[in-house]
Amino acid sequence: MNPAETHNQNNSHNPFLTLNYEPALESLGNDYYDEVVAAEFPQHILRWRNDAVLPCLGLDTQKVTNEDFITAFGKFQGRKPLLALRYHGYQFGEYNSRLGDGRGFLYGQVRATDGELYDFGTKGSGTTPYSRGGDGMLTLKGGVREVLAAEALHYLGVRTSRCLTMIETGLALWRGDEPSPTRSSVMVRMSSSHIRFGTFERLHFFRRPDLSKKLLDHVIEHYYRHLLGEKDKYALFYAELVKRIAELVAQWMAVGFCHAVLNTDNMSITGESFDYGPYAFIPTYDPYFTAAYFDYYRRYCYSHQPSICKLNLELLQEPLKAIIDPGDLAAGLASFNKYYQVKYRSLMLKKLGFEELCYSEADELLNLTIKFLQDSQIGYHEFFYEMARTFSPKWRDEPALVMSTSDIVPASGTSPIFDDWCVLYHKILNYFDLEHLDVISQTLTNQNPQTALLRPVIESVWEPIFQEDNWQPFDELIKKIQSGS
Repeated sequence: MNPAETHNQNNSHNPFLTLNYEPALESLGNDYYDEVVAAEFPQHILRWRNDAVLPCLGLDTQKVTNEDFITAFGKFQGRKPLLALRYHGYQFGEYNSRLGDGRGFLYGQVRATDGELYDFGTKGSGTTPYSRGGDGMLTLKGGVREVLAAEALHYLGVRTSRCLTMIETGLALWRGDEPSPTRSSVMVRMSSSHIRFGTFERLHFFRRPDLSKKLLDHVIEHYYRHLLGEKDKYALFYAELVKRIAELVAQWMAVGFCHAVLNTDNMSITGESFDYGPYAFIPTYDPYFTAAYFDYYRRYCYSHQPSICKLNLELLQEPLKAIIDPGDLAAGLASFNKYYQVKYRSLMLKKLGFEELCYSEADELLNLTIKFLQDSQIGYHEFFYEMARTFSPKWRDEPALVMSTSDIVPASGTSPIFDDWCVLYHKILNYFDLEHLDVISQTLTNQNPQTALLRPVIESVWEPIFQEDNWQPFDELIKKIQSGS
């Protein structure tokens, strides 16, 4: 058997190459993308395989080898065409018409076991027409950070893309924000769609409302199928997108996540979180916490995320006006604040142990919680975890017993804000039957894991990789995240 025959035989047994790929976006035509060629790498070391998502693709984890991952997503054998998507975007408030997939491409689209269509998109796979002089590569640390972010957010209940795999590629890269030369990687992201707000903005820039309508029909057909056949499907689409984005940013805020680069090219048309660069989880409740060192004016700081996402939805109205009545767009966006507040309130109450809380004191409890966290600068994630760890039915007996066994909160009588919080929490607990306290305890545990992906935690797993090529701390952290511990 000659080498070519051996190669083809091996590919035919690779489960990733025999998935039923659907040319959904490809079928729109090349007004939306450019066909590209993947880079060839000197080395392929599988550093991460997300076995948790394989059953969603109908794959048996035991039958998928490491070499299958490398062949499909490191050597990119057996898949064509590879599509670099075209888009523009508002970046830090300024319109940029020189964007597009500059270090990645759409590898393929597959129908998962839930019946939904998913994209495989690469990051760090080489140059494209949109690389703007860059090398099209991804640092290994950048890959590690995105794997961790996606898994952490997923297991915290945030609607997010996932990383399917990450492969170290053997190149030495030069970066201004990392000690260089630094190691390289290629990552494959699994998401609902890589179509962005900026995809529509580009079509508006070129005055192609016909292509915008064609793309919007595609989006509704594949990602808002329940709207097909509705007379006002376009207006309903925008109203639902507003709801999805409002609820997504509420999820970020509740789990203390700062995305850092909320440009319109980083906003998904399906309302899913993706593309994690200089993100960070807040260590304490600081409204002006800013994750990106280059965000000098705190445009994308933690507390600005809801207003920025609303602004991005407003900017999206401009290209959509050719298809959707401006009055319908305005009406859709008008509900953003309500959707956000309802979702944020619900999620924060769950962090406090309450699946539902209809009592009038609920909002007061939330306000006191935020006020205490902001004034005390106690660890945001640590506070809620300590609530879960120390919760006791005895908290119903008297306010001074609430969190009394925790070392991180002020002693009774030393903090008026915390004392008021304890009095109110104690009062609310007494609205419930004693038997319901087990439900509250379980809700606290489910909503508040001990492991928080703070910057020192990320550095603690990166340093062994950097110094000794030791991946054990990284693997252990992933297991903690995935187990919710």
